[in-house]
Amino acid sequence: MTLLSAPVEAVSPDRLQISDLPRLARRHPLVVIGGGLLMLMIVLALAAPLYAGDPLNMDPFKRLQPASSEMWFGSDNLGRDVFARTMFGARISLIVGLTSATGAALGGLLIGVLAGYSRGFDSIAMRVMDGLMSIPTVLLAIALISLTGSGVGILIFAITIVQLPSVTRLVRSVVMSVRERPYVEAAICGGARLPKVLWRHILPSTIPALMVQSAIVCADAILTEAGLSFLGVGVPPDIPSWGNMISSSRLYLAIAPLTVFAPGICLAVMVLSVNLLGDGLRDLFDPRAKRRR
Repeated sequence: MTLLSAPVEAVSPDRLQISDLPRLARRHPLVVIGGGLLMLMIVLALAAPLYAGDPLNMDPFKRLQPASSEMWFGSDNLGRDVFARTMFGARISLIVGLTSATGAALGGLLIGVLAGYSRGFDSIAMRVMDGLMSIPTVLLAIALISLTGSGVGILIFAITIVQLPSVTRLVRSVVMSVRERPYVEAAICGGARLPKVLWRHILPSTIPALMVQSAIVCADAILTEAGLSFLGVGVPPDIPSWGNMISSSRLYLAIAPLTVFAPGICLAVMVLSVNLLGDGLRDLFDPRAKRRR
């Protein structure tokens, strides 16, 4: 039989090799740009103690100073180094974003696989997910913080709970489309047990979609943390974070604009890098999505 056109195959993560990276960089520049920016932010955040200085040191005699060789981004209303606080603030955004995305991905993968393969569990799990989707992140964070006190862990938990339904529904839809395919039915007819079927045939099909959704969750978590910290219900004020910096310096925008623009621009660059990486991964693993645009 003659094929009129070859099918478009998505790239599988386990097939990628070091020799394929230059070709992937040319065909999928968004992955390189987004991944490169994100890696740069991670390196700068991890190495901040080596070059950024002390983000907590206050000097009232240096309040609202302009940018100089001593303080590259100037100082805030308490005389703290804005550059040091900006670099250390990247750590909070990365911790919250990556941890929330990892927690939502693992939880959504487990619940989604079980819900997509078991109709009895599906009816219960999806009703719980519908209930979680109705909870606003801000209200949940305020409720948890009022009960337990503010902290990064409470913020991560609140964001993870709210992001869990979207990941679960995505994994469930993938599993429901895969479980009816001939190779899965052949494995079951051949005597393969359920854990083996899930591990070898179902889970690999969910990884590409899960990676793309995790990037979206990470970007959303970073923005949510900044918004909650800006409102005063996120990271405690004594911990440098971009949301706290923008909130405490918004009244001094006309006098010291870098106190707001420095964390704001870094926040925009980090979210942009994660979104570019997620968009590039979508094109990489599903070329049909790129052709439809």
